[in-house]
Amino acid sequence: MLQSITISTPTGSTRLPLTVRCTRNSVSLTDLAAERPETIATWLLEHGAVLFRGFAVNSVESFEKLATALSPRRSDYLYRSTPRTAVGDRIFTATEYPADQEIPLHNENAYQRAWPLKVAFCCITPALSGGATPIADMRRVTAAVGAERVARFRDGRVRYVRHYQPYVDLPWQTVFQTEDREAIARYCKEEGIHHEWLDKDTLRTWQVCQGTAPHPVTGETLLFNQAHLFHISSLEPTDIQLLSSMVGPDRLPRNAYYGNGDAIDVRDLDDVRSALREHSVPHQWQAGDVLLLDNMQIAHGRQPIKGPRRLLAVLLDQHTADAV
Repeated sequence: MLQSITISTPTGSTRLPLTVRCTRNSVSLTDLAAERPETIATWLLEHGAVLFRGFAVNSVESFEKLATALSPRRSDYLYRSTPRTAVGDRIFTATEYPADQEIPLHNENAYQRAWPLKVAFCCITPALSGGATPIADMRRVTAAVGAERVARFRDGRVRYVRHYQPYVDLPWQTVFQTEDREAIARYCKEEGIHHEWLDKDTLRTWQVCQGTAPHPVTGETLLFNQAHLFHISSLEPTDIQLLSSMVGPDRLPRNAYYGNGDAIDVRDLDDVRSALREHSVPHQWQAGDVLLLDNMQIAHGRQPIKGPRRLLAVLLDQHTADAV
Protein backbone atom coordinates (compact mmCIF):
# COMPACT_ATOMS: atom_id res chain seq x y z
CA MET A 1 0.00 0.00 0.00
CA LEU A 2 2.86 2.39 0.73
CA GLN A 3 3.92 2.00 -2.92
CA SER A 4 0.69 3.80 -3.89
CA ILE A 5 1.41 7.01 -2.00
CA THR A 6 3.98 9.78 -2.21
CA ILE A 7 5.33 11.58 0.85
CA SER A 8 6.45 15.20 0.74
CA THR A 9 8.37 16.68 3.61
CA PRO A 10 8.03 20.39 4.38
CA THR A 11 10.50 22.81 2.85
CA GLY A 12 12.35 25.53 4.67
CA SER A 13 12.67 25.66 8.44
CA THR A 14 9.23 24.34 9.35
CA ARG A 15 8.49 20.67 10.11
CA LEU A 16 4.80 20.83 9.30
CA PRO A 17 2.79 19.50 7.70
CA LEU A 18 3.99 16.23 6.24
CA THR A 19 1.96 15.64 3.06
CA VAL A 20 0.88 12.12 2.08
CA ARG A 21 -0.65 11.94 -1.41
CA CYS A 22 -2.59 9.10 -2.95
CA THR A 23 -1.34 8.11 -6.41
CA ARG A 24 -3.94 5.41 -7.12
CA ASN A 25 -7.71 5.83 -6.86
CA SER A 26 -8.09 2.38 -5.35
CA VAL A 27 -6.10 3.22 -2.20
CA SER A 28 -8.26 3.68 0.90
CA LEU A 29 -7.07 6.02 3.64
CA THR A 30 -9.18 4.03 6.11
CA ASP A 31 -7.30 0.85 5.12
CA LEU A 32 -3.96 2.65 5.38
CA ALA A 33 -4.85 3.87 8.90
CA ALA A 34 -5.98 0.38 9.96
CA GLU A 35 -2.99 -1.45 8.49
CA ARG A 36 -0.22 1.07 9.27
CA PRO A 37 -1.10 2.71 12.59
CA GLU A 38 2.52 2.75 13.77
CA THR A 39 3.63 4.48 10.58
CA ILE A 40 1.01 7.21 10.94
CA ALA A 41 1.84 7.60 14.64
CA THR A 42 5.52 8.09 13.73
CA TRP A 43 4.67 10.67 11.08
CA LEU A 44 2.45 12.55 13.52
CA LEU A 45 4.96 12.52 16.36
CA GLU A 46 7.79 13.73 14.12
CA HIS A 47 5.92 16.45 12.25
CA GLY A 48 2.94 17.26 14.49
CA ALA A 49 0.66 17.57 11.44
CA VAL A 50 -0.03 15.17 8.58
CA LEU A 51 -2.02 16.16 5.50
CA PHE A 52 -3.63 13.30 3.56
CA ARG A 53 -4.57 14.44 0.06
CA GLY A 54 -6.22 12.65 -2.86
CA PHE A 55 -7.83 9.85 -0.85
CA ALA A 56 -11.39 11.01 -1.62
CA VAL A 57 -12.64 11.18 1.95
CA ASN A 58 -15.68 13.16 0.85
CA SER A 59 -18.62 12.36 3.13
CA VAL A 60 -19.59 12.11 6.78
CA GLU A 61 -19.73 8.32 6.43
CA SER A 62 -16.23 7.96 4.95
CA PHE A 63 -14.77 10.34 7.53
CA GLU A 64 -16.48 8.46 10.35
CA LYS A 65 -14.97 5.17 9.13
CA LEU A 66 -11.57 6.82 8.96
CA ALA A 67 -11.95 8.18 12.51
CA THR A 68 -12.64 4.66 13.78
CA ALA A 69 -9.53 3.38 12.02
CA LEU A 70 -7.39 6.17 13.44
CA SER A 71 -8.49 5.54 17.02
CA PRO A 72 -11.19 3.60 18.88
CA ARG A 73 -11.24 6.40 21.47
CA ARG A 74 -13.47 9.06 19.95
CA SER A 75 -14.47 11.95 22.25
CA ASP A 76 -17.71 13.85 22.63
CA TYR A 77 -17.72 17.65 22.72
CA LEU A 78 -19.00 18.67 26.17
CA TYR A 79 -18.51 21.84 28.22
CA ARG A 80 -18.47 23.59 24.86
CA SER A 81 -16.69 26.80 24.03
CA THR A 82 -17.88 27.25 20.45
CA PRO A 83 -20.99 26.38 18.41
CA ARG A 84 -20.80 23.12 16.46
CA THR A 85 -23.29 20.65 15.06
CA ALA A 86 -23.09 16.88 15.47
CA VAL A 87 -23.45 15.22 12.06
CA GLY A 88 -22.51 11.64 13.00
CA ASP A 89 -21.29 9.54 15.90
CA ARG A 90 -19.12 12.18 17.62
CA ILE A 91 -18.39 13.73 14.25
CA PHE A 92 -18.90 17.50 14.31
CA THR A 93 -18.82 20.47 12.03
CA ALA A 94 -15.87 22.76 12.50
CA THR A 95 -16.63 25.83 14.64
CA GLU A 96 -19.62 27.70 13.22
CA TYR A 97 -18.52 31.31 13.60
CA PRO A 98 -19.59 34.04 11.15
CA ALA A 99 -17.64 33.70 7.90
CA ASP A 100 -16.05 37.14 8.12
CA GLN A 101 -14.50 36.45 11.53
CA GLU A 102 -11.09 34.97 12.19
CA ILE A 103 -10.71 32.19 14.75
CA PRO A 104 -7.41 32.74 16.59
CA LEU A 105 -4.93 29.90 16.86
CA HIS A 106 -5.49 27.59 19.82
CA ASN A 107 -5.11 24.01 21.05
CA GLU A 108 -8.41 22.14 21.15
CA ASN A 109 -10.05 22.05 24.61
CA ALA A 110 -6.95 23.46 26.31
CA TYR A 111 -9.37 25.35 28.60
CA GLN A 112 -10.33 22.02 30.18
CA ARG A 113 -8.52 19.49 32.36
CA ALA A 114 -9.11 16.82 29.71
CA TRP A 115 -8.45 17.23 26.02
CA PRO A 116 -7.96 15.17 22.84
CA LEU A 117 -4.40 14.26 21.95
CA LYS A 118 -5.36 14.19 18.28
CA VAL A 119 -7.73 16.25 16.16
CA ALA A 120 -8.65 15.35 12.59
CA PHE A 121 -10.35 17.65 10.08
CA CYS A 122 -11.91 16.68 6.76
CA CYS A 123 -12.78 19.09 3.97
CA ILE A 124 -16.05 18.24 2.26
CA THR A 125 -16.44 21.59 0.48
CA PRO A 126 -13.61 24.14 0.31
CA ALA A 127 -14.32 27.86 0.44
CA LEU A 128 -14.50 29.87 -2.77
CA SER A 129 -11.69 31.94 -1.30
CA GLY A 130 -10.12 32.31 2.13
CA GLY A 131 -11.01 29.81 4.81
CA ALA A 132 -7.46 28.58 5.30
CA THR A 133 -6.60 26.79 8.54
CA PRO A 134 -3.37 28.21 9.99
CA ILE A 135 -1.39 25.76 12.11
CA ALA A 136 1.45 26.61 14.48
CA ASP A 137 4.23 24.55 16.05
CA MET A 138 3.83 24.85 19.84
CA ARG A 139 7.49 24.01 20.37
CA ARG A 140 8.41 27.21 18.60
CA VAL A 141 5.59 29.17 20.18
CA THR A 142 6.60 28.06 23.68
CA ALA A 143 10.22 29.01 23.00
CA ALA A 144 9.20 32.37 21.53
CA VAL A 145 7.02 33.27 24.51
CA GLY A 146 10.10 32.83 26.70
CA ALA A 147 10.97 30.86 29.81
CA GLU A 148 9.89 33.56 32.26
CA ARG A 149 6.39 33.96 30.85
CA VAL A 150 5.95 30.23 30.37
CA ALA A 151 6.91 29.72 34.02
CA ARG A 152 4.23 32.17 35.10
CA PHE A 153 1.60 30.14 33.28
CA ARG A 154 3.05 26.86 34.54
CA ASP A 155 3.16 27.90 38.19
CA GLY A 156 0.09 30.13 38.27
CA ARG A 157 -2.16 28.01 36.03
CA VAL A 158 -5.29 29.57 34.52
CA ARG A 159 -8.73 30.21 36.00
CA TYR A 160 -11.50 30.40 33.40
CA VAL A 161 -14.59 32.30 34.52
CA ARG A 162 -17.74 32.04 32.40
CA HIS A 163 -21.24 33.50 32.63
CA TYR A 164 -24.15 32.03 30.71
CA GLN A 165 -27.09 34.38 30.29
CA PRO A 166 -29.81 34.97 27.73
CA TYR A 167 -28.77 36.37 24.33
CA VAL A 168 -25.06 36.61 25.19
CA ASP A 169 -22.52 34.08 23.88
CA LEU A 170 -23.45 30.38 24.14
CA PRO A 171 -26.41 29.45 26.36
CA TRP A 172 -25.75 26.97 29.15
CA GLN A 173 -28.05 24.45 27.46
CA THR A 174 -25.66 24.35 24.50
CA VAL A 175 -22.47 24.36 26.56
CA PHE A 176 -23.54 21.40 28.70
CA GLN A 177 -25.80 19.74 26.09
CA THR A 178 -28.69 19.43 28.56
CA GLU A 179 -31.54 21.41 30.06
CA ASP A 180 -31.35 19.45 33.32
CA ARG A 181 -29.79 21.64 36.00
CA GLU A 182 -29.15 18.67 38.26
CA ALA A 183 -27.21 17.02 35.43
CA ILE A 184 -25.10 20.16 35.17
CA ALA A 185 -24.41 20.06 38.90
CA ARG A 186 -23.27 16.44 38.65
CA TYR A 187 -21.06 17.17 35.65
CA CYS A 188 -19.44 20.16 37.33
CA LYS A 189 -18.74 18.15 40.49
CA GLU A 190 -17.14 15.36 38.48
CA GLU A 191 -14.98 17.76 36.46
CA GLY A 192 -13.96 20.07 39.30
CA ILE A 193 -15.92 23.01 37.92
CA HIS A 194 -17.35 25.46 40.45
CA HIS A 195 -20.85 26.60 39.52
CA GLU A 196 -23.55 28.84 40.96
CA TRP A 197 -26.84 30.26 39.75
CA LEU A 198 -26.78 34.05 40.12
CA ASP A 199 -30.47 34.23 39.21
CA LYS A 200 -32.94 31.93 37.48
CA ASP A 201 -31.37 32.54 34.05
CA THR A 202 -27.72 33.29 34.81
CA LEU A 203 -25.12 30.60 35.56
CA ARG A 204 -21.53 31.29 36.58
CA THR A 205 -18.79 28.66 36.35
CA TRP A 206 -15.09 28.76 36.99
CA GLN A 207 -12.37 26.16 36.81
CA VAL A 208 -8.62 26.21 37.35
CA CYS A 209 -6.72 24.36 34.64
CA GLN A 210 -3.16 23.90 33.47
CA GLY A 211 -1.10 26.72 31.98
CA THR A 212 1.45 24.33 30.51
CA ALA A 213 1.39 20.56 30.07
CA PRO A 214 3.93 17.80 29.36
CA HIS A 215 3.48 15.91 26.12
CA PRO A 216 2.70 12.30 27.12
CA VAL A 217 5.16 10.82 24.59
CA THR A 218 7.99 13.31 24.20
CA GLY A 219 7.82 14.62 27.78
CA GLU A 220 8.48 18.19 26.61
CA THR A 221 6.62 20.94 28.47
CA LEU A 222 4.48 23.02 26.13
CA LEU A 223 2.38 26.12 26.62
CA PHE A 224 -1.14 24.71 26.78
CA ASN A 225 -4.06 26.95 27.70
CA GLN A 226 -6.62 29.29 26.15
CA ALA A 227 -6.09 32.33 28.34
CA HIS A 228 -5.40 34.44 25.24
CA LEU A 229 -8.87 33.50 23.90
CA PHE A 230 -10.93 33.75 27.09
CA HIS A 231 -9.33 36.92 28.45
CA ILE A 232 -11.40 40.03 27.85
CA SER A 233 -8.45 41.58 25.99
CA SER A 234 -9.18 39.22 23.09
CA LEU A 235 -12.09 41.52 22.18
CA GLU A 236 -12.03 44.93 20.58
CA PRO A 237 -12.31 47.85 23.05
CA THR A 238 -15.73 48.82 21.67
CA ASP A 239 -16.99 45.26 22.20
CA ILE A 240 -15.66 45.24 25.76
CA GLN A 241 -17.48 48.49 26.47
CA LEU A 242 -20.70 47.19 24.91
CA LEU A 243 -20.61 43.91 26.86
CA SER A 244 -19.83 45.68 30.12
CA SER A 245 -22.77 48.03 29.64
CA MET A 246 -25.10 45.12 28.78
CA VAL A 247 -24.28 42.63 31.53
CA GLY A 248 -21.91 44.44 33.90
CA PRO A 249 -18.14 44.01 34.31
CA ASP A 250 -18.64 41.20 36.84
CA ARG A 251 -20.79 39.09 34.48
CA LEU A 252 -18.76 39.06 31.28
CA PRO A 253 -19.33 35.93 29.20
CA ARG A 254 -15.68 34.89 29.50
CA ASN A 255 -12.54 35.97 31.22
CA ALA A 256 -9.28 34.43 32.38
CA TYR A 257 -7.11 34.94 35.47
CA TYR A 258 -4.28 33.14 37.16
CA GLY A 259 -5.44 30.22 39.25
CA ASN A 260 -5.49 32.25 42.47
CA GLY A 261 -7.65 34.93 40.86
CA ASP A 262 -4.87 37.42 40.15
CA ALA A 263 -4.97 39.34 36.89
CA ILE A 264 -2.90 38.12 33.95
CA ASP A 265 -0.69 40.82 32.44
CA VAL A 266 -2.13 41.68 29.04
CA ARG A 267 1.40 42.03 27.69
CA ASP A 268 1.97 38.34 28.37
CA LEU A 269 -1.18 37.44 26.47
CA ASP A 270 -0.21 39.72 23.58
CA ASP A 271 3.15 37.97 23.40
CA VAL A 272 1.37 34.60 23.18
CA ARG A 273 -0.85 35.90 20.37
CA SER A 274 2.16 37.33 18.54
CA ALA A 275 4.13 34.09 18.84
CA LEU A 276 1.20 32.05 17.51
CA ARG A 277 0.85 34.35 14.49
CA GLU A 278 4.59 34.46 13.83
CA HIS A 279 4.98 30.69 13.74
CA SER A 280 1.79 29.83 11.87
CA VAL A 281 1.64 28.10 8.49
CA PRO A 282 -1.63 28.45 6.50
CA HIS A 283 -3.24 25.32 5.07
CA GLN A 284 -5.51 25.97 2.10
CA TRP A 285 -8.11 23.23 1.77
CA GLN A 286 -8.93 21.03 -1.19
CA ALA A 287 -11.98 18.78 -1.32
CA GLY A 288 -11.23 15.43 0.31
CA ASP A 289 -8.30 16.68 2.38
CA VAL A 290 -7.80 15.16 5.82
CA LEU A 291 -5.54 17.05 8.24
CA LEU A 292 -4.46 15.09 11.33
CA LEU A 293 -2.96 17.13 14.17
CA ASP A 294 -1.13 16.30 17.36
CA ASN A 295 -3.25 18.61 19.50
CA MET A 296 -0.50 19.37 22.00
CA GLN A 297 2.26 19.99 19.46
CA ILE A 298 0.14 21.97 17.01
CA ALA A 299 -2.33 24.84 17.41
CA HIS A 300 -4.92 25.62 14.75
CA GLY A 301 -7.27 28.45 13.78
CA ARG A 302 -9.34 29.74 10.86
CA GLN A 303 -9.03 32.61 8.44
CA PRO A 304 -12.17 34.44 7.20
CA ILE A 305 -14.23 32.62 4.57
CA LYS A 306 -15.88 33.68 1.33
CA GLY A 307 -18.51 31.34 -0.04
CA PRO A 308 -19.78 28.11 1.51
CA ARG A 309 -17.29 25.86 3.26
CA ARG A 310 -17.99 22.52 4.94
CA LEU A 311 -15.35 21.16 7.27
CA LEU A 312 -15.78 18.22 9.65
CA ALA A 313 -13.87 17.50 12.84
CA VAL A 314 -13.32 14.60 15.23
CA LEU A 315 -11.58 14.55 18.63
CA LEU A 316 -9.47 11.47 19.37
CA ASP A 317 -7.63 9.91 22.34
CA GLN A 318 -8.86 11.79 25.39
CA HIS A 319 -6.09 12.73 27.85
CA THR A 320 -6.27 14.25 31.33
CA ALA A 321 -4.04 16.79 33.00
CA ASP A 322 -3.18 14.30 35.75
CA ALA A 323 -2.08 11.56 33.31
CA VAL A 324 1.64 11.51 32.49
